[in-house]
Amino acid sequence: MIKNYIELRINREFGDIITDYFDFFKQNIKKFTNTFISYNGIFFIGIVITSYVLVSGILGLIASNENSSFLGAVSNDDDTYWMIFFIGMGLYFIIFVILGVLNYGLATSFMILYDKDPTNAFTKKDIWLYFKGNIGKSVLFVLLLVAIYFGFLIISVLFALIPILGMFAQYILQFFLASWLGVSFFEMLQNNKGVVESLGEGWNLVTKSFWKSVGVNLVMGLLITILLGLASFVPGVIFGVYTFHVVENEVSLTSNVVATVIYTLSLSLFLGIMIYGQSLSQLVNGFLYYTLHEKTYNTNTRKRIEQIGEHLDA
Repeated sequence: MIKNYIELRINREFGDIITDYFDFFKQNIKKFTNTFISYNGIFFIGIVITSYVLVSGILGLIASNENSSFLGAVSNDDDTYWMIFFIGMGLYFIIFVILGVLNYGLATSFMILYDKDPTNAFTKKDIWLYFKGNIGKSVLFVLLLVAIYFGFLIISVLFALIPILGMFAQYILQFFLASWLGVSFFEMLQNNKGVVESLGEGWNLVTKSFWKSVGVNLVMGLLITILLGLASFVPGVIFGVYTFHVVENEVSLTSNVVATVIYTLSLSLFLGIMIYGQSLSQLVNGFLYYTLHEKTYNTNTRKRIEQIGEHLDA
């Protein structure tokens, strides 16, 4: 067992989950980030290419609308730029489904192997091999997740019609969904269950500790957002300064290569940071999963009692 190994299967209180997560984060951030970069690298190239297509479409539409307003006529280029824009959006959806599967799986597999190996000797290859055996179920789970969140967006629109209370209800539902789906995915990979069975068990675990689950995702979601916001500061400043330059100097967007490059890289970096944040959020749900599972089934507690009994008998 490594020094300062953090036991996962403990029935933690709310504050202990937050504290131990940050201890875990500091201890494993280098190893986890290395794994994240290793397996996401090729997809980041895809994000850059897709961002270029999307940015080209958006800048083209902006320039076309400006020309139409100036000339008082509708530009024939609009259809082309709209087509480029929708191609970019379609590519984004495909890439994000792939990355959702990959990073949900890598983060979950990382914590499962950490739980199984107190020496922390497992490698990024071990993480990939563990996840590889569950890719099929993971794809189905993420596709179902997309459908669930689509339904959530519809409900959010209805909540928006209710002043104040609707906003609170929306946030509670949002963080409940994050807890339920994250915990369910852990259940699926940890115990090799089917998608529907895992969602049922995840629902059982989370609803029994509803406010703890919502609270953990609320607090950690806020802290991770702040952390990633700081990481996004530099690309955000570059984006803002250059946009100010474009507006003040009436720079042509479609004929300016620098504009396309800056907006493409800024968007790509921002999306890359968001994806990394999603992985960190799933690690949070790992702490929540093991806490709720131990609270419900006392697996680790019973194991230790049996070990004490064996020592006494010896």
